Amino acid sequence: MTYEDVMRQLETMGTAQTKKTFLNHGAREPLFGVKVGDLKKLVKAVKKDQALASALYESGNSDAMYLAGLTVDPETVPKERLRAWAAMANWYLLAETTVPGLAAEGPHGRELALEWIASPEELVAACGWSTYANLVSIKPDEALDLEELRGLLRQARESVHAERNRVRYAMNGFVIAVGGYVAALHGEAAAVADAIGKVRVNVGNTACKVPSAADYIAKMAGMDRIGRKRKTCIC
Repeated sequence: MTYEDVMRQLETMGTAQTKKTFLNHGAREPLFGVKVGDLKKLVKAVKKDQALASALYESGNSDAMYLAGLTVDPETVPKERLRAWAAMANWYLLAETTVPGLAAEGPHGRELALEWIASPEELVAACGWSTYANLVSIKPDEALDLEELRGLLRQARESVHAERNRVRYAMNGFVIAVGGYVAALHGEAAAVADAIGKVRVNVGNTACKVPSAADYIAKMAGMDRIGRKRKTCIC
C-alpha cells in the first residue's frame, strides 16, 4: 500500500461518532475517527513498509499516527525521531500510549523516559512517566535500576497532586506499574499509593475515571499477578 492508499482507507473507515468521541477525549484535528480495532486491520500491510509507517506518524493525522505506533519496529526508531514524535503527540492517547510503547520497547526507553519526565511540556512529561511505566512492565527486575525507581516513587508521592493535569494521570499509572510489575518494589509502591490517595484529573467531557493506585495494586496482588511481566506494551 502507498501512503495515499492508507490515508484513503482510513478516511473510509472513520465514523462521525468515533471522531466525536475522540474529540471529547482531547484529540486534535485532523483525524477521521477510526476505531483502534479497525486500525489493526491495516497493521499487516503497513508493517512491511517502515518508511510508510514513519510517514503516517509524521502526517499529523491522529488515526494515521496511532496506526504508525502499531507498525513501526521499535528497535530501529532513532532517538531523535522518538523525541520529535513525542513533541508531535498532541493528545493523551498518542502521548501516553503510542510514543511510550515504542520508546519502552526500543533501546532508548530509559534515557528518553527520564529526559521527558523533566520536560516543562505537559504531554511530553506525561509521555516520560508513561514510558517508564511501560518499561517496568516488560523488563525483568534485574534489568531495572531499583534505586532510580525508588527516587521516582518518592517524586510521585511528594508532587503528584501539584503536577499538571495529564502528568498526574501518568504518575498515578507509574505507581501502579511499579507496584504491579516490579516484585522487589511492590511493598514500597503500595505504600506510596496509599500515601497519595485519590488523584484528581480533569478528563473533560468523558466518563473516564482515574484508577485508585492502591486499589489497583491490591487487585493485582489478589490475582497473584505481582511481578508478572507483559510480552509487549505496544497496543
